[in-house]
Amino acid sequence: MALVAGATRGAGRGIAVQLGAIGSTVYVTGRTTGGRRSEMNRPETIEETAALVDEAGGHGIPVRVDHLVPSEVGALVARIRRDHGCLHVLVNDIWGARIEWDKPVWESSLDTGLHTLRLAVDTHAVTSHFALPLLIEQPGGLVVEVTDGTDEYNAAHYRVSFFYDLAKASVNRMAFALAHELKPHGGTAVSLTPGWLRSEAMLDAYGVTEANWRDAVARVPHFAISESPAFVGRAVAALAQDPEVARWNGRSLSSGQLSQVYGFTDLDGSRPDAWRYVPEVQDAGRPADVTGYR
Repeated sequence: MALVAGATRGAGRGIAVQLGAIGSTVYVTGRTTGGRRSEMNRPETIEETAALVDEAGGHGIPVRVDHLVPSEVGALVARIRRDHGCLHVLVNDIWGARIEWDKPVWESSLDTGLHTLRLAVDTHAVTSHFALPLLIEQPGGLVVEVTDGTDEYNAAHYRVSFFYDLAKASVNRMAFALAHELKPHGGTAVSLTPGWLRSEAMLDAYGVTEANWRDAVARVPHFAISESPAFVGRAVAALAQDPEVARWNGRSLSSGQLSQVYGFTDLDGSRPDAWRYVPEVQDAGRPADVTGYR
């Protein structure tokens, strides 16, 4: 029994589908439905994600939830308790924020920046507040905080802007804090980052699809290390099935790192290790070459 909060698109959708592939019932939440779009104004919907969960072999249940509204999150968890009586996996992937790139804090829009923090941080806290009492009723529960960048990388690198940097560092720290709070109850919390994610928005930005994404490499050579949302989804599925998942409690993990441990691959059979590639090749100013990195 899983709740993927923020599963409309991107990593959240990939995680929900791959949890479905191992037979999970997955509550799929987000703000965009067939009849109502979020402020992101993207076409993907939670109903589509739920259908993909079903196609993968699981059971997808779409519920429109604004995770900034405590009453809506509380009602969601009450429904899960009423209908199923348990929760084994919570994935906090809520984001849905527009960000300003490469602007110092004094040049950034304060409204945009603070809204980014609310969508990226407050939503995770609200969801954990309501969902964890149900999750800890049975030992073995797993919480996955989805972020961008490992603790190690983010500690040494400025990430996009003041507000983005703060948001992603906060999510990593949430997993650390939750690990301490869940441990006495037999639960595990981790932060997990995909690499260069081929989300729907990223594919649109580069004018390609998942089928021909390599066409964008000619213009953006380092895009060769990118990964599909299924890759991080398979990372979560592997964690959810690991009887020794507690060994990761409080750790900052990446999809590429976990692929080496659990043996899963991306859709093309490769194992892209973006968070090793980025500092060693991209940031180092070396020519794009994924040899040995996927």
